Amino acid sequence: MATTAPVHPVDEVPPVRQLAAFGLQHVLAMYAGAVAVPLIVGSAMKLSAADLAYLITADLLVCGIATLVQCVGFWRFGVRLPIMQGCTFAAVSPMVLIGTTGGGLPAIYGSVIVAGLAIALLAPVFGKLLRFFPPLVTGTVILIIGVSLLPVAGNWAAGGQGAKGFGEPKNLALAGFVLLVVLGVQRFAPAFLSRIAVLIGIVVGLAVAVPFGTDFGGVGDADWLGISTPFHFGTPTFHASAIASMLVVALVTMTETTGDLIAVGEMTDRRVEPRPLADGLRADGLSTVLGGVFNTFPYTAYAQNVGLVGMTRVRSRWVVAAAGGILVLLGLLPKLGAVVAAIPAPVLGGAGLVMFGTVAASGLKTLAQADFKGNDNLTVVAVSVAVGMLPVGVPTVYAQFPDWFQTVMNSGISAGCLTAIVLNLLFNHLPGKAGSPTKDAEPGEASATA
Repeated sequence: MATTAPVHPVDEVPPVRQLAAFGLQHVLAMYAGAVAVPLIVGSAMKLSAADLAYLITADLLVCGIATLVQCVGFWRFGVRLPIMQGCTFAAVSPMVLIGTTGGGLPAIYGSVIVAGLAIALLAPVFGKLLRFFPPLVTGTVILIIGVSLLPVAGNWAAGGQGAKGFGEPKNLALAGFVLLVVLGVQRFAPAFLSRIAVLIGIVVGLAVAVPFGTDFGGVGDADWLGISTPFHFGTPTFHASAIASMLVVALVTMTETTGDLIAVGEMTDRRVEPRPLADGLRADGLSTVLGGVFNTFPYTAYAQNVGLVGMTRVRSRWVVAAAGGILVLLGLLPKLGAVVAAIPAPVLGGAGLVMFGTVAASGLKTLAQADFKGNDNLTVVAVSVAVGMLPVGVPTVYAQFPDWFQTVMNSGISAGCLTAIVLNLLFNHLPGKAGSPTKDAEPGEASATA
């Protein structure tokens, strides 16, 4: 009698009820970050409220499409892992500069389209570099991703960056309450409920916050239906300087996405090989091209959702695909998006603390696979984490450097990742010091080349 091959947890399709709950949880985890990029860029360009709303709905729509491409996949596009896509923060500064001094939104979209095509073309090259990401490097990068996100959760917990009551005790108390609810549900609730602990924490936190004046005014002002049309802000224009800066952003986002894909591969027990990595990066490129066409920005994997996968242990890619479907709905129905946008920042902050901390802890788990005896691997980790945390702790540390340098190094993730790769090559792949024993490659690492 023939036996059916077991389905990998990544490919399992949960019941519809669970798909909806788990998917909504992913949407809530990334929503604030997703809408922040169009808000920052649009505000810097002094766009009208109507244009800002248009940018946000366009962003949510393409976020959903990009997530579906990444999770479901077609042909050679999509890593087919639980990966949530969103606008990259690495592009914010260059886009503000292009938009305010170099040609407005059409120039931004022209450079975004070129960057997306470049990512798609370079994807196979990045796929071949996977051997330079042994557990020593991947664990360090995952650790940096988690730690660098913690200030984001801290800002949310305090009320949101620039908020009038930033840091007030009531904000931190609400964030702490949500954190306690998440932990309590995860520890004491039945298995299904523990897997949506973040969603329950956010819903309970919102219920507590409503009597204290949560603003739902934007819900009434929002339209019921909104459709993003190609080139709404005009035909893209192509400026050499804008394209050059966005190509640097493309390399940064490819590095960040590589770290996120490897992290999710570790968490789901489906190791990312060179071909799936190239497919995932190619999906990033396609999504970025769509962003330029449909009035939004470059796309990358969202690290906060990596933490949610690790925390809930729900590994199905179809859960995140469901989240992509929800984002498409939010992009087409602005009133629904306004409801989600009304969730107070401290509520998201309480949930974010545990999610982002989970990413950092996963990095430590991966580092446990590396060998730290009789070698310099501890130095590799120490210096990489230090370089990665520098722009997080001192955001203006590179303010006097050229724009291209700031684009690369102001992202703690890309700065730490590049440092870890270079130091791993220096200490573990180059010939050893005279008189010292030959260093063997650590488990999971490519052999050193002469």
